Amino acid sequence: MMVQVDVFWSYGIGASFATAAARQLTARNARAEHGGRWSNPYLMGALLYCAVLFAPSGAWLLWGFPDWETMQVARGHGALPAWLVALFAATNVSQGVLGFWVAERLIASGRVYAAFLQAGIGYVGMFFILVHGWDGRGYQRFFSADRDSFAAWPRQPGAGEALARAADWLTSPVALTLYAMGVVLVPAMLALMVSWIRSGQREAGEAGEAAPVTSRRRILAAVLGAVFVVALGTAVAASVVVHLLGWWLGVPAAALLAALLVVRRGGAADRAFAVLALPDRRGGRGRTAGLLGVR
Repeated sequence: MMVQVDVFWSYGIGASFATAAARQLTARNARAEHGGRWSNPYLMGALLYCAVLFAPSGAWLLWGFPDWETMQVARGHGALPAWLVALFAATNVSQGVLGFWVAERLIASGRVYAAFLQAGIGYVGMFFILVHGWDGRGYQRFFSADRDSFAAWPRQPGAGEALARAADWLTSPVALTLYAMGVVLVPAMLALMVSWIRSGQREAGEAGEAAPVTSRRRILAAVLGAVFVVALGTAVAASVVVHLLGWWLGVPAAALLAALLVVRRGGAADRAFAVLALPDRRGGRGRTAGLLGVR
């Protein structure tokens, strides 16, 4: 989904997969199973998802809708240099691996909540670009099927007009393509994550730990809530703050608000994390875990 967005999204996907397998990765580290990075089945699962499903979907959208996929920057295939297309395809995989690796390193040190926040960084970055972009018109670029539709937007549309244009986009060819892709991409990702979380809890219970198995419904609610309520809400709030204060004051102000209301222990992100019942040996309740994994 969009060249400018996927670098953040793929990072968040990789970190999400690692976090879902936190118990298994912790157990592998405790058993000193270091048979080579590529022998890690959870990394392989994340890599295959990014390479076989996620990256091809981006290539499909770039070929079929080059203007929309580049957030209305490219006028067509001729405006896209070959190296950019190749780089885009590569980062859809490499950023997923990077996200997994960073989260895995945090998990190895017992900082699972910090690993969970890595996924949040990816999704907040993705949503902020979609909502705000680089000029405050990210949502207009998203809800425009092509450059002509985007050019027809007024610079500051009213709420009614914005909703009407968004509704028109919902039946556009690009939107219909996204729906079809989502039927494959979203269930595959959620199925892997739910399976890994629950199997990790079962294995912990068999090992004598107090780790009840969370229901699939609660896991799905926590994951979807973390993405579409916490991450999207944070991105929208950040966009509003930047609109009001400008980039220089808005960015630090938005970061401070996120730290106080979302990231800190007891905040919105921590509440979603608690439902997943993942092991976290550091940064107990009442302490703040930094966005980049700093205790």
